[in-house]
Amino acid sequence: MNPPRLKEVTQVCLQSCCPDPIFNTPELEQERTRKIQSTTSSVCRHNFASVTKSSFFPSTHFTNHESIPSFQESYVQFVKTYPKYEETATIDKIRAQEYGKLDDSNHCVTLTMSGLASSRSLKLINLKAQLIHGGEGSELESAIKKRIMDFLKISQNDYHIAFTANKSSAYKLVAESYPFQSSRKLLTVYDHESEALEGMINVSEKRGARVMAAEFKWPRMRIRSIKLQNMIVRKKMKTTNSGLFVFPLQSRMTGVSYSYQWMTMAQEHGWHVLFDACSLGPKEMDSFGLSLYRPDFLVCSFYKIFGENPTGFGCLLVKKNTAQILEDSTGAGIVSITPSKDLFSFVEDSSGTDTELEKLSKRWTEQDYVRKISDDNECSKMECRCLDQVDSLGLILLSSRRRYLINWLVNSLMKLQHPNRLENFPLVTIYGPKVKFDRGQALAFNIYDWKGEKIDPILVQKLADRNNISLSHGFLHHIWFQNEDGEHRTISRNIEGKKASRIKNCGNKQGITVVTAALTFLTNFKDVYMLWAFIARFLDADFVEKEKWRYTALNQKTIEV
Repeated sequence: MNPPRLKEVTQVCLQSCCPDPIFNTPELEQERTRKIQSTTSSVCRHNFASVTKSSFFPSTHFTNHESIPSFQESYVQFVKTYPKYEETATIDKIRAQEYGKLDDSNHCVTLTMSGLASSRSLKLINLKAQLIHGGEGSELESAIKKRIMDFLKISQNDYHIAFTANKSSAYKLVAESYPFQSSRKLLTVYDHESEALEGMINVSEKRGARVMAAEFKWPRMRIRSIKLQNMIVRKKMKTTNSGLFVFPLQSRMTGVSYSYQWMTMAQEHGWHVLFDACSLGPKEMDSFGLSLYRPDFLVCSFYKIFGENPTGFGCLLVKKNTAQILEDSTGAGIVSITPSKDLFSFVEDSSGTDTELEKLSKRWTEQDYVRKISDDNECSKMECRCLDQVDSLGLILLSSRRRYLINWLVNSLMKLQHPNRLENFPLVTIYGPKVKFDRGQALAFNIYDWKGEKIDPILVQKLADRNNISLSHGFLHHIWFQNEDGEHRTISRNIEGKKASRIKNCGNKQGITVVTAALTFLTNFKDVYMLWAFIARFLDADFVEKEKWRYTALNQKTIEV
C-alpha cells in the first residue's frame, strides 16, 4: 500500500504530465504511474537514510563509553526523528501483558527470548507418503494447520503441510526425498554457515547431487549477480529439471535483502524452488507473494512469533504436484500434535535416538503457543494467540518499528571510535548493509580492540550473556572480493584491511567468524540501547580484563579466551 504522500505526488504528477485525455490511455497511465511510484519510492528510501544519518550524532564520534548519551536523551531524539514509532505502542502493551518475564529479567530481546520453552519428539516417516496419504492428524493438529495456512494465505488445495522439529529437520527431509538422480543440481544462496543447510548438502551429495553456491561481494555482502545468473540459466533446454534452488529472501545473519526475481528466473529455467522464509518477520511471512511465486517447497519457523529459540517449531509446505515427484525415503523430523491433559502434546516415536530427544526435551507451554478452549469435551474454539497478535498489528506497523530500531542501532554502532589514534579507527565493523531503508533485522559485526585485533566473537557472546544481552556468533563464507592488484577472488586473506590475522578454516572453506544479533517483533528501544551501551564498553582498553577479574573475585568460573 502506498503512503498518502506518495499517492498525492502520483496524482499531481499524472495531472501535470497528462493534461490531454486523448493521449492518456489506460496502458500509458499505468506505465507512468509505475515509473512515478518507483521514482518516489527511491526518493523516500534515500531520504530515510539521509534523515537517520543527519539526526543521530552528526559529525560526532564517541571514544568513551561514559560519554554516550543517556537512555532518556537517546529516546527523546529517537521519537523526535521517528515520530511514528509511538504508533507502535500496541506492541509494547502485548509485550507487557503476555511476555512480562522479559522485562522482569531485564534481558535485552535480540536473537533469543529466554524463558519461553518448547518440547519436541521425532517420528520416523516416509515424507512422500506422509504428505499425500498421511491425513490431517488429530482435530487439534488439523485446526492448527488450517490456522497457519490461513495466516500464510496458502490454499490447502495447492499445498501439503507438515510440522517439523526445526528448520534442519525440514531441510533434511527434502534432501532425502528430492530426485537428485534426474535433477542433479543443488544451488544455494547463503552468505553464512547454516547447520540446516550443511545437513542438506551432506545428504544431497551422498545421493549424487552437484552442489553449487552463490558468492557475495565484499563488504556489503550483495549477491554476485553475474555468477549466480550463469549458474541458474540453462544453456540448453533439457527434458529433465535443473535441480533444487534453495533461496532465502533475506540473510538471517547480515540483514541483506534479495530480489524476488531470482526465484522467477530459477522457475523459468526449470528449477524447483525451496523458499526459506525463516528470516522474515511475522507479518512479512504472510505478505511476500506466495500466490504469485508459488515455490515448490516452503520452510518457515515461527520462533520469531512465538518467542522461541531457533530450534523451535517449524513447518514444511510442499506444492501438491511437486510432492508427486518425490522419492520414497524414510527419515526423522516430522512431529505430530495430539490433545492431552495439557491440552496438547507431541506424539513420541521410539525411533528417535536418546541424543536427539534429549536435545528436544524442553516443555512447550500452552500459554505461549496455542490455547484450545473446550466445551463438553468438544472443540468449540482454537486460538493461536501469537498469530492473532501479529495479525492484528499489520505489516506496516511491524516493519516500520523494525526499520527504526535496526537503523538507529547500526548508525549508533558506527559512531563508536577508539581514542588516541591518528587515523579514524572504528570500534565496530559491520558486514552487510549499513543504514538502509529495506535492510533486515539481522546484524553481523565484529569488535576490534585499540590495537586493531579482533575480539573473539565467542568471548563477546559470553560477556554479553553475563550482562543480560542475547547475542550469538556465526560464520560468513562464499565471500568474493577484488584485491589490491585488481584480481577477483574468493576470500583467501584478511580482507578487513587490518593486520594479517587468522582466517577460520572449515575443511576447504574459509570465511569470517562474526558476532550476530537479530531483532524480534517484541524488541523495543530499550533493548537496542542496552546493546549499544554494552558494546560501547569495549572502548575501555581494559574492559575484557576487568570482566575476567570481576568474575574471579566473585568465585565464579573465569571466561575462557
